[in-house]
Amino acid sequence: MPSLNQKWSEFQMEKITLKLQEAAIIKKSGRNKYFSKSHEKDDKTFVEFEIDSCRERRPFLLSRDFALARPSGQQTEPYQGVIYRVVRSTIVLVEFGKDFYLQHHPTRKYDVRFSFNRVCLKRAHQAIEAASDPSFKNFLFPGFAHRKSIPTSTPLHFFNHKLDVCQTSAVQEILSFQGSAPYVVKGPLCSQKDSQQLSRTGLVVQEAVLQIYHRSSKHRILICAPINRTCDALTQSLKNDIPESDMFRANAAFREIDGVPIDILTSCVYKKDCFGCPSIQELRKFRVILSTFVSSFRLHNEGIVAGHFSHIFLVDASSATEPETMVALANLAGENTAVIVTGASRNHPGWVRSDIAREKGLMTSYFERIRDSQPYRSLHPKFIKQLVDPES
Repeated sequence: MPSLNQKWSEFQMEKITLKLQEAAIIKKSGRNKYFSKSHEKDDKTFVEFEIDSCRERRPFLLSRDFALARPSGQQTEPYQGVIYRVVRSTIVLVEFGKDFYLQHHPTRKYDVRFSFNRVCLKRAHQAIEAASDPSFKNFLFPGFAHRKSIPTSTPLHFFNHKLDVCQTSAVQEILSFQGSAPYVVKGPLCSQKDSQQLSRTGLVVQEAVLQIYHRSSKHRILICAPINRTCDALTQSLKNDIPESDMFRANAAFREIDGVPIDILTSCVYKKDCFGCPSIQELRKFRVILSTFVSSFRLHNEGIVAGHFSHIFLVDASSATEPETMVALANLAGENTAVIVTGASRNHPGWVRSDIAREKGLMTSYFERIRDSQPYRSLHPKFIKQLVDPES
């Protein structure tokens, strides 16, 4: 039984009824060696209930966190369920074990409390420890380090002819350097919530990846973002120009398969009712891999070593906490890895669960921290490109 965060233990829903909801969940789908051609569905029963819409009065819940339900008035061990989905931050679907459903009655009252899944925290702690290596200093605290330039002998032929001068300049700078310190692109978030199209920043990332991919078969590219929606959108934007055999979309093991766009499922690995990774031999062959920051730990865990990737894109890094960003950077960047960091003004990490962490500055992202340091603060063109007005 997971122990409860102290603040969360103060939030308890008392004497509430729990509604059951039937749902058909897609188990397998796809058309390549990792998928069967059939669409199998698994009928599941979830418990649905609403929590307070006021953030200050409730915990911030995510998929794979825990709900603990005990019949009101009893002192028995609570039933532990796993949160399957959170809808609009207030409607929670929870999957309990058979023992819960055997004793459940529609009129039964429950006391419910929550605990968070510590897997992401453990990965962040591991990344912070890895980032403490002295050789990593110039990624964390970049200064006027000597910029290793890559000579270009042929003019660029852009895949997207609609890029403006500012965007093409950013792509050219990304192609012309390697190693620390990171190159920063300041602009709108890559994938806007209300649009299926990439933003100006997203188009720069797309073009740069395609240019790097076609320049050399030795290049290995990792693209990370805070959320699945952005990773999915970038995968979709690249799949017409990069063969399926060269691109892998890495997912968290228990991501909901029905939330993955059908046209990129063939770039994923799904077996035994969860997402997985190919063998280390196959992973090394992929030339482009896309993942959320935290899920990139799976690549490290499978045996991908620091320095394997020639380029790492940390997309929308302003939306992630710095330890989350470090999961990808500290584990997978080597001395000669070109790191590109994108982010937006006035954009901050999502909900930080700990009061102490907020007080100690965890709401400041890696993107924001290095953007406000030299040489980025002085807008040195070899280190930063602004796709928006400096005052925006």
